[in-house]
Amino acid sequence: MVPEIQENVSEFIIQGLSDIPELQLPLFVLFLIIYLFIITGNLIIFFIILFSSDLHTPMYKFLQNLSIIDISSTSNVLPALLHLLITKKNKITFFGCMAQMYFYLSLAGNEYFLLTAMSYDWYVAICDPLHYITRMSEKHCAWLISASYCAGVVGSVGHVVLISKLSYRNSHLIDHFFCVVIPLLKLSCSDTFNVEMLTYVIGTLFTFNSFLLTLISYIYIISTILKIQSTHGRQKAFSTCASHLTCVIILYMTLFCLYVCETTSYSLDRDKLFSSSVHCSGPSAKILLFTL
Repeated sequence: MVPEIQENVSEFIIQGLSDIPELQLPLFVLFLIIYLFIITGNLIIFFIILFSSDLHTPMYKFLQNLSIIDISSTSNVLPALLHLLITKKNKITFFGCMAQMYFYLSLAGNEYFLLTAMSYDWYVAICDPLHYITRMSEKHCAWLISASYCAGVVGSVGHVVLISKLSYRNSHLIDHFFCVVIPLLKLSCSDTFNVEMLTYVIGTLFTFNSFLLTLISYIYIISTILKIQSTHGRQKAFSTCASHLTCVIILYMTLFCLYVCETTSYSLDRDKLFSSSVHCSGPSAKILLFTL
């Protein structure tokens, strides 16, 4: 006798940020302001770099692509959150949930790889300035940008495929404000071992290696700066990469708190807090990077 095949859920219910009705409107106004600030700031960065020939250098090309990623990743999450806060319509289709999670993961991967490419750009500029033109040519810059996009796009496919095959028949309620990996794993009634193993593998191969390459670049950069005899020269050299270093520290510290700390003591409230900070502090840090 063939067992009956039960279909998976057709839609999920998004919990949101707060169940308190009085907080819905203030949260809507807050995130609307943040969203408009992020979009406006990144569009200004994009068009200034586009129309200024003096800024057509590898560093600003990387920053221009980071602006595109910021606009895309923010628009992937915040408009849906704003719609939920103002209309209280908190349902999302199964396909829509998987698509939102895929774009979130792939864009996050693109962002970290581009930041790693930027750290390499700073390394060459400070540690090997005589060969900067050949090592960071237009062709090499385009290759680094393309590789960053490809790594993020390909690296996210496995997560979405495995998570989409899990069973969610017991509950449809996602205790978060958008579709993301951990709440979906908590929601599933299936064995999530394969997804968790893939998360560790991807985290080791991509995220950790990205962080390691960035760290190594800055070890060489700081070592080279400290060898400069002139105090003014050291200050000038460090000021050129200080904003990028600040941006990297903010993003990796947020990533560490969001995912590494969850392995020991997972908290949905903390997860929501750090997830919202990723979408607010991350783009704001890149705007700061441009202005500095």
